[in-house]
Amino acid sequence: MSNEKIRLNYQMFRWGPLLVKFKIPDNIRKKLLEEAHASSKDFEKNLAGVITKEVGFRNIEMFQPFFHTVFEMYADAQSKWAPEVGSTIETFKQQYLIEALWANFQRPGDFNPPHDHGGTLSWVIFLQMPKELIEENKKYQGRSAGPGGLTFIYGEGPRNYISHHSFFPEEGDMFIFPASLKHWVFPFKSDCVRISVSGNVNDSIKYKDLKKLKEVKKNEQNNDKKSD
Repeated sequence: MSNEKIRLNYQMFRWGPLLVKFKIPDNIRKKLLEEAHASSKDFEKNLAGVITKEVGFRNIEMFQPFFHTVFEMYADAQSKWAPEVGSTIETFKQQYLIEALWANFQRPGDFNPPHDHGGTLSWVIFLQMPKELIEENKKYQGRSAGPGGLTFIYGEGPRNYISHHSFFPEEGDMFIFPASLKHWVFPFKSDCVRISVSGNVNDSIKYKDLKKLKEVKKNEQNNDKKSD
């Protein structure tokens, strides 16, 4: 057999859901934090976590411009992640409607079990990461995301499959992902409060289709009455 080099061409296939991470502007972080403290609507009954305090935001509309920009960014990323789903980037630039927005005040021992969200897209933004928690995570020597860590999981398989992504988030980090993507948050021991904000969105096109469907049914009922 000769020592001639063999050239091999190969393809790598994208696999799984699109998870996007980025840093939000600090003025938006501070405004979200301010509203998290100001809001008082008990949201615990709507959520899966064992969290000391979970409150629904009192005014979602004030953050719509920011989230609209985020949704357009995610739509652009989605068009590159899975171009076969649509023919142009504009296909993905849909107006999304915020269905829910809430803040999580996590204290020692609190945690979020593996869960997913309702709607089309979901996100989590880390507004306050105390120094005590950061130091606790630095001392951690295990193989998970550690105290206060965040893990996303998709599918199952042998260890050489990439079926999860884990992070120890920084202040201002935002993760946006399909609502069906399972994730969870690890507990911590430090005497401090970590504050995050999460939300769900629905595709407004679905609302429009539903509205049209209701209008059609109403017209059909009116026509039936006229024909009697």
